[in-house]
Amino acid sequence: MSIIILAAEGSAADNFGFMNAMKQGGPVTWTTAAILTIFLFFTLYILFTKIFEQQKIINQGRRVRATFWNSNSLKEGAAKLEKNSAYKQIVDDGLAAQEQHGRLTDPVEAHDWLHGSLSRSEAIINSQLGGGLAFLATVGATAPFVGLFGTVLGIYRALIGIGQAGQASIDKVAGPVGESLIMTAFGLVVAVPAVLAFNYLQRRNKAIAEHLSAFSTDVLGYLASDGAVRPAATRAAAPVKGAAVVGGTKAAAPGTTTAGQAGGVQTRV
Repeated sequence: MSIIILAAEGSAADNFGFMNAMKQGGPVTWTTAAILTIFLFFTLYILFTKIFEQQKIINQGRRVRATFWNSNSLKEGAAKLEKNSAYKQIVDDGLAAQEQHGRLTDPVEAHDWLHGSLSRSEAIINSQLGGGLAFLATVGATAPFVGLFGTVLGIYRALIGIGQAGQASIDKVAGPVGESLIMTAFGLVVAVPAVLAFNYLQRRNKAIAEHLSAFSTDVLGYLASDGAVRPAATRAAAPVKGAAVVGGTKAAAPGTTTAGQAGGVQTRV
């Protein structure tokens, strides 16, 4: 008796399983499932590649904050950076803009020229970081509707089966309705990771853009002051020789640089 029951259960699973539902759907259902599968594959591919790319720039930023401004010049500091570093690109573009300014025939303020060049460099980096996010947003917005398309077709076939049979028997309805539910679930399985990945990567890109902007401002201050203005070193600075004690703390001697406001840029006293 138990063998007969197990055989009946296996037969029912074969009749109403996932593959049987897909077979009943035909080419349209297979095409819909293939589109959603492609969406899911590229969503995961973009997510992991962008996380790797972002983490690489974050690590570069940590090394820059730790060692870059201890160099004697921008060229010396840039030489220590990785070849394809985003921070090296900003420094190289700033140095190139400084050299190009002297060859301009139309008088332009050095600050405006340098600021425009550095802003353009930032925009290029941010554009590269944002690559693929539009696809994630598109998948997150359209995948549920692609799945809904499969759902509509499944319900439509169920209604045709009922009309042909003349009665709403479960064997005529179960397959198409099950297929439609599978397509709905598949669309959500693809859409939800895409939306989460988009928001996660967007937030990390925003944080990276803020660090790049702060670094660009520091480079601009250095170039505009011929090296007199630079951010404070991240490591503890040695006491300034000749500093006077004011209110229990040492005040910097005239002619030295001190930490500025939020950007970390120093200003001359």
